[in-house]
Amino acid sequence: MQQKQPTGPSERKRFPDGFRVLQGRQEFITYLEHSSVRVWPSDVAAHFETHTHSAVEIIMPNRGASVYRLADREYRVEADEILIIPPNLPHDLTEDSDILRYLILFEPTPLYSLQDMQQVSQITQQPIYLDSSSPVRSQVIKILQQLVDCYFQHKPMWNTQCYAYLLQVYATITAQYAPTAPAAAEDAHRSIDPEIMNMTINYLANHYMEDVTLEAAAAFAGYSKYYFSRAFKNYFGISFTDYLLVKRVNEAANLLIHTEKPIGDVAKAAGFGSIATFNRIFRKHKNCTPTRYRAIYSESMLGEGVW
Repeated sequence: MQQKQPTGPSERKRFPDGFRVLQGRQEFITYLEHSSVRVWPSDVAAHFETHTHSAVEIIMPNRGASVYRLADREYRVEADEILIIPPNLPHDLTEDSDILRYLILFEPTPLYSLQDMQQVSQITQQPIYLDSSSPVRSQVIKILQQLVDCYFQHKPMWNTQCYAYLLQVYATITAQYAPTAPAAAEDAHRSIDPEIMNMTINYLANHYMEDVTLEAAAAFAGYSKYYFSRAFKNYFGISFTDYLLVKRVNEAANLLIHTEKPIGDVAKAAGFGSIATFNRIFRKHKNCTPTRYRAIYSESMLGEGVW
């Protein structure tokens, strides 16, 4: 099951419930509608050349081993071990002939925007390898198996429930491995009202499609513009402007995949003031134009009733 670099606009590899889509070295994860978690089970050895994607990747072998090569290290992930690869990190994969594993991919924005996750970015932004000596390995495997079961049952709110399991995974790992926060960082967070910051995030979720400004958000939070800007980045680990752009891009991506709205209507619905701005920012975040992004997913979903 060799994956070669595509010679055309995109390349697809058929899996039981979807496609693996490549454009050059960039992979576009195909999710089920209204979801951002994907589970690929396999008992067929695979070899995937170096690629990257915006999703977090988790490998969980039940038999055999999966070998990942990253820029500075090789990981041989044996049965009952776990490797978590952060987004946008180039890697390739080779598997044993007797492989039996689950590959879990998910878009990290819903998790990474949480304040607790921002505080442990030193863990989430690098590979996490739970080998046989890890004291939390068994517990994490148990949680991920619950996620897999939830994914394939497709009960109401299954996507949200999968993220709840992912939160448990990170909470378990960071409780064991996260260093104690420096006193200065604790003092900085103590001056910020968590309730107000969470209310601000809800405010952005309801108004991202409007002309939301830093001044308007600061006024909603009850802070001056300058204090709010510093407080927001201190609290969430991302600037207000970047957070809003990521929110809009992700909403636009969902509309491109699951609706037939014209590009201009998608841009407007996601809160972009012009198509030119939308095209530029979308390309920066997704490594292709909105038109190409829609085409890639449309090609993947043609004739697939499960979509």
